[in-house]
Amino acid sequence: MFEKIFHLKENHTDVKTEVMAGITTFMTMAYILAVNPSILSAAGMDQGAVFTATAVSAAFATIIMGVFANYPVALASGMGLNAYFAYTVCPQLQEMGITDPWKIALTAILVEGIIFILLSLFKFRETLVNSVPANLKFGISAGIGLFIAIVGLKGAGIIIADPSTLVALGDVSSPAVVLAFVGLLIIGIMWHFKVKGAILWGILITWVLGIIAELTGWYVVNPEAGVYSLIPNFSSGILPPSLAPTFFQFDFSFIAKNVMNFVVIVFAFLFVDLFDTVGTLIGVADQGGLLTKDGKLPKVGAALMSDAVGTVAGACLGTSTVTSYVESTAGVAEGGRTGLTALSTAGMFILALFLSPIFLAIPSFATTPALVFVGLLMMKSVLKMKFDGDIADVLGGFVALIMMPFSYSIANGIMFGIVAWVILKVCTGKIKEIHPVMWVSFGLFVLRIITLVLHV
Repeated sequence: MFEKIFHLKENHTDVKTEVMAGITTFMTMAYILAVNPSILSAAGMDQGAVFTATAVSAAFATIIMGVFANYPVALASGMGLNAYFAYTVCPQLQEMGITDPWKIALTAILVEGIIFILLSLFKFRETLVNSVPANLKFGISAGIGLFIAIVGLKGAGIIIADPSTLVALGDVSSPAVVLAFVGLLIIGIMWHFKVKGAILWGILITWVLGIIAELTGWYVVNPEAGVYSLIPNFSSGILPPSLAPTFFQFDFSFIAKNVMNFVVIVFAFLFVDLFDTVGTLIGVADQGGLLTKDGKLPKVGAALMSDAVGTVAGACLGTSTVTSYVESTAGVAEGGRTGLTALSTAGMFILALFLSPIFLAIPSFATTPALVFVGLLMMKSVLKMKFDGDIADVLGGFVALIMMPFSYSIANGIMFGIVAWVILKVCTGKIKEIHPVMWVSFGLFVLRIITLVLHV
């Protein structure tokens, strides 16, 4: 049955590899089940309901991705988008005297998802993915590698903010920093000896070492400082919290009187999700060898539609924009090549509903080794980049690569990469080589830059 649906032999994989890869992907993105409810609760939403909405919407969207697109890509509520939801949109609406601003934000996400479905039906997003020049795609893939590596380093406190140098080395004596480095070395050793599931084992061993550190008193629990127990707590039971507080909680009355404000909110969600998804799909596909010889992504339409449908479902359930996760590269690095990997990840999200105390106990420093190691693997795309020849391709790809980690945004990397590419093509007399969809993207990015300048 699996062979017929997912074409495992054709993709040089097997059930065991795919399941292990799916579990690995889940383990690297399980943090969203703890982080998303925490962030959205700041907007006044029920934390328990958001947890359930996050898990259910992730499972639903990832199943669609696996079955219809047959890609090893998992989806969940997007980081960055949830922060914009809770810390920008809702406070601005509160200042206007609105009591439940999160309902309007959910309405904006519903509209965004519907627009995405339409864009996917007319193949705009599909054309965009396949029109991005090869050098830009490889730069994006390598940039995502650096981005997720810095996300991992930040999560463990290995790098911290510094007013003088922007970033600095964290406390090298802290358990989180020490154990994250130990976990990275464990993955490296296992990878050398070709141990199956090396990345997943690295996460689990690091977590177990953390529990030992807690029991011996080295790792000190202090919830006020954001340091939580690593030992699962089942005192509240295993049944998932009710969805009722957030289910279909939309507010359309705001739109009629505040059309422009609503359009700006929708555009911001639309912009980040559109190009984050494109960048993620390109990065995951390149890592898994799924791109064709001319750098195109087969069946990308189905993958983008999965993302759009997931966003609509997430809004109805009560969570922020659902998008493709760059952490899917962790599963790809473990050998995941088909939708069975995605299906396995979805199964873990469903399981997480009933075993939430276990999954919520895994700390970010335990997933840091996986993110950093996958960042290493994705950096190999640099070897495919051309650093001579057409300056638009060369500089455009490099700008995309460096802007992702240094601006802490996949979308920003794509934005500046494409803007640089189009301008250089025009200035070097190669305007005829610019695909119409790249012009549309350029226009969107220029509009986005204008909104950033105007602080919209």
